[in-house]
Amino acid sequence: MKTLGWDDEPGGLPREDEGRARTDWIVYGLTAGLSMAFVFWGVLWTDSLSSTAQSALDWLLANLGWLFVLAATGFVIFSLWLALSRYGRIPLGQEGDEPEFRTVSWIAMMFSAGMGIGLMFFGVAEPLTHYVDPPPGTDAPQSEPAIETAMATTMFHWTLHPWSIYAVLGLAIGYGHYRRGRTQLISSAFTPLIGRHADGPIGRVIDILALFATLFGSAASLGIGALQIRTGMQEAGWIESLGTTVLVLIIVVLTICFVLSAVSGVARGIQWLSNINMVLAAVLAFFVFVVGPTVFVLELLPTSLGVYIRDFGEMASRSGATGGQAMRDYLADWTIFYWAWWISWAPFVGMFLARISRGRTIRQFVAGVIIVPSTVSVIWFAIFGGTAIKQQRDGLNPFGDGSEEQITFNVLGHLPWEALTAIVVMVLVAIFFVSGADAASIVMGTLSQRGANSPARWVVIFWGAMTGGVAAIMLVIGGDKALNGIQNITFIGALPFAVVLILLCVSLAKDLRNDPMMRRQIKGAEVLEDAVVTGTARHEGDFELVTRPSPDDDPARG
Repeated sequence: MKTLGWDDEPGGLPREDEGRARTDWIVYGLTAGLSMAFVFWGVLWTDSLSSTAQSALDWLLANLGWLFVLAATGFVIFSLWLALSRYGRIPLGQEGDEPEFRTVSWIAMMFSAGMGIGLMFFGVAEPLTHYVDPPPGTDAPQSEPAIETAMATTMFHWTLHPWSIYAVLGLAIGYGHYRRGRTQLISSAFTPLIGRHADGPIGRVIDILALFATLFGSAASLGIGALQIRTGMQEAGWIESLGTTVLVLIIVVLTICFVLSAVSGVARGIQWLSNINMVLAAVLAFFVFVVGPTVFVLELLPTSLGVYIRDFGEMASRSGATGGQAMRDYLADWTIFYWAWWISWAPFVGMFLARISRGRTIRQFVAGVIIVPSTVSVIWFAIFGGTAIKQQRDGLNPFGDGSEEQITFNVLGHLPWEALTAIVVMVLVAIFFVSGADAASIVMGTLSQRGANSPARWVVIFWGAMTGGVAAIMLVIGGDKALNGIQNITFIGALPFAVVLILLCVSLAKDLRNDPMMRRQIKGAEVLEDAVVTGTARHEGDFELVTRPSPDDDPARG
């Protein structure tokens, strides 16, 4: 059977597993069986799944929501510490390896795979929603201070935190695979911590949890994309009904598209789509910036950054301990949902980032993965969120009934060429999802086949189809509030993997301390210190250190 590679075109990653990929039937079989059982449960007993998911969510939020709050900020601190510390010089590969993708393509691929569809869905809706309904205990709705709070809160959810989560896993996989020669399995990154158990039952449990998180995270994105595309089709006059049947049909079409893209390999599929979408997204943002409230957006940028920095500690420490039920509901709908979503995306985004980052140092990796996308996100939300807030202040009421998938089209409806921009949004959402989900399906295949660079076609197709099935169930159990069903299942699926990521930080830190570069640095410091001590003792401080050939290499002794 032909296998799928990340190296099908020049510039791709090197093939390290020629031939038939070997399936890990324990990891694949258990995960596939439980996933299919979930889909059947949703199809046959929808109400039962819905009530069970809601009960589980309520309990988890009440008892374990704090774990997400603390862990997410911890990943930010850990990632920045690695980049700024002496470990930042360590390459993801052998010393002398050169990056295998041009920087522009590298940034385009990681940004598109990481959160493109989320920016399209929430880019307008989140700042406007926080302006109309600010976080509990902050500002009065639709007041001047609420503008600052809305933008700072949005930046808090979309900049350092998500990309730090991705960076942790990407560093662990990239370092272990390219520097230490381990397989591209998340369990392999735990070798420094648990030794040979990483290849045993404990390692398989880790990979199963990663598979589940990836599946539910990808399905959540597919569901969100389907919601927005359905609304866009109605705005364009293509459909009249907003029923579940339309959503399922959209999911089927998108699933087929990303499976076809996935089997084409990185260079022909993901890289091509990512570059196209970056251009389309830039054109749309420039259009809204020019025809929208340009001066207001420009003024909003420095204000938003300043308030984000000022209020970072307060936003990072919000929890259900204060604020009552209103705060708990807010966290469940926004902050904790986002942390769960980012964590569930971490396995496939992190592994994907690792695969395209060979040859870059840890410092370069963290800078590229965290700073560049965060900067783009700040600009994106200032343009789209600022335009929405200005329209709301002017009495145009793009907020409407508060439906997130509708708000984007409401804002575009008050700008020129609304029919064309609505189509562009739908195309962007579709391609953003395809470019992210085909990476996810290949990564799920990799986890199923012992870290193979080129998972078999049938495995990729299976996980693609399963992602579509889970997305459909998520939307169906949400009923009239389909987004609620997505949020409930995403949180439940991400919780176990949050614990895995925390332990992964410990394993990575232990691994880096024993890196050859670090050992040389420690040895060099010891040798230098010994030489200075000896010179001081023998020559009373009046000496110099020189290098010369060793006796065996001295030509005069030949």
